Amino acid sequence: MLLDNVNSPADVKKLSVNELNILSSDIRECLIKRLSVNGGHCGPNLGMVEMTIALHYVFNSPTDKIVFDVSHQCYTHKILTGRKEAFINPQKYKSVSGYTEPSESEHDHFIIGHTSTSVSLASGMAKARDLKGEKYNVIAIIGDGSLSGGEAFEGLDYAAELNSNMIVIVNDNQMSIAENHGGIYKNLALLRETNGCAECNLFKAMGFDYMYIANGNNIEVLINAFNEIKDCNHPIVVHINTIKGKGYKPAEDNKESWHFCSPFDIESGKPQQSGGKSIDYQTLTADYLLERMKNDKSIVAITAGTPTVMGFDAKRREKAGEQFVDVGIAEEHAVALASGLAKGGAKPVFGVYSTFIQRAYDQISQDLCINNNPATLLVFWGSLGSMNDVTHLCFFDIPLLSNIPNLVYLAPTCIDEYWAMLNWSINQTEYPVAIRVPAGKEATKVVNIEKCYSPINRYKVIDEGSDVAIIAAGSYFSLGERVASLLSSKYGITPTLINPRYLTGIDKCVLNSLKENHKVIATLEDGVLDGGFGEKISRFFAPSDIKVLNFGAKKEFVDRYNIKEFLRANHLTDEIIVEDIINCLRNS
Repeated sequence: MLLDNVNSPADVKKLSVNELNILSSDIRECLIKRLSVNGGHCGPNLGMVEMTIALHYVFNSPTDKIVFDVSHQCYTHKILTGRKEAFINPQKYKSVSGYTEPSESEHDHFIIGHTSTSVSLASGMAKARDLKGEKYNVIAIIGDGSLSGGEAFEGLDYAAELNSNMIVIVNDNQMSIAENHGGIYKNLALLRETNGCAECNLFKAMGFDYMYIANGNNIEVLINAFNEIKDCNHPIVVHINTIKGKGYKPAEDNKESWHFCSPFDIESGKPQQSGGKSIDYQTLTADYLLERMKNDKSIVAITAGTPTVMGFDAKRREKAGEQFVDVGIAEEHAVALASGLAKGGAKPVFGVYSTFIQRAYDQISQDLCINNNPATLLVFWGSLGSMNDVTHLCFFDIPLLSNIPNLVYLAPTCIDEYWAMLNWSINQTEYPVAIRVPAGKEATKVVNIEKCYSPINRYKVIDEGSDVAIIAAGSYFSLGERVASLLSSKYGITPTLINPRYLTGIDKCVLNSLKENHKVIATLEDGVLDGGFGEKISRFFAPSDIKVLNFGAKKEFVDRYNIKEFLRANHLTDEIIVEDIINCLRNS
């Protein structure tokens, strides 16, 4: 393979155009092989091979700064900047992050995993360069899907006024994760149809110079274009039409499902068999909402560019019709839209991954909760055991949401409780409600599930005991069950087991009753402790003699951690929790 002789951008610059095309084939082959074993972002990376090669052929990284948006397209960049072994050696597949990572290479400038950020970050670097009187190129790469995010508009608005070198490459593959939505895409389509010559041009209107490249997977064309704009003295947008999933037929034919892939068989494209199957809350949620939509035209399902977060694949989106709204990668707008829908008498349900809900904090607080509008937010994958890349951690949502006034944050322990809470939330008109969709093992002891959750902040005592009370929230109720069982079998202690159900408030009646015959209270939550649910319980019992142990995760950024090691380090195994409780009892 020609790739064997390429270890840095300097090696790329020595190759002929014909050799660069061979290199692109070599890289695409090794990407497909690695993705088939390790999984990862498939379509975005396959579509960016030629463009990345051309960038490193023309520009001089790391002196010239290349800033990727969301990092879903950085694999070829990593291969060409000294990290090739992580893509050709199976034993080293997990040795690099799936996102840009400055600790790996001087060619990476930011840790980036959320979208619509590259133009803002790059414009900051360009401004710093200008203030210091330095000379180099700053290149921001952003996908067409990412343009729907508000920060992308803010960045473009600022960058257009820099009056110095600022290159924005718009990688237009006509896709976000699913199809694009929004008025901006009509203009992108017009520009593609007119080969970039349409008088109506969003980027020119904002103050950018503009160049269009129709064949964004042609290395020679890309090199000529990049040479033309290199060292420019003003902001320019280079609009490049590429093919998502380029070079692998299943990924080209099914762009949405191949945006991110699990391990698969290369020949057939079929996913490799995985272990035990867990409950598919996403698909079940979509089917539930579709059934409700048949008889209630006011129900609206909302997504911010990730429709399958709550199971709305292409067929289900078609069935929902106008009752399904994809706002693009714009969580802020999604929340404000939900608030407006609720105010207008509709019943909005916004489904979002835990890691992305934080992008809309101000809108949840200001647009939704201050106005106390009864929208429903479904928070998926909120757990210490879900995504473990540092940019996609899903365990900060409890402190974030549970401390906003007016919001009711519910934590169902099993699927039946989830349905009851979701049904109540959609029907009620008193509160904005968020539901932390269960993750992990199902609870087994939750029976006689209530259908109504108002008045709010009423805990449910599942088992009554003495000395020790276990208050286990949501996904960690099953952990609470195991801890209770171990305390009984090993130490003869029958603990009180409580399902709190509400993450946003305390049940003073239940908590006061525990003062009569309990010495230790243990709270369990599937998230970070600081500012979380358990601290509310600790604060309540602080004036009393009862000792409270909060079990959850330490506040920190962690990357690609081993979940078993992580749980042990945070005292979140059955045995360690029981040991901590017994030690506390002995010292009480």
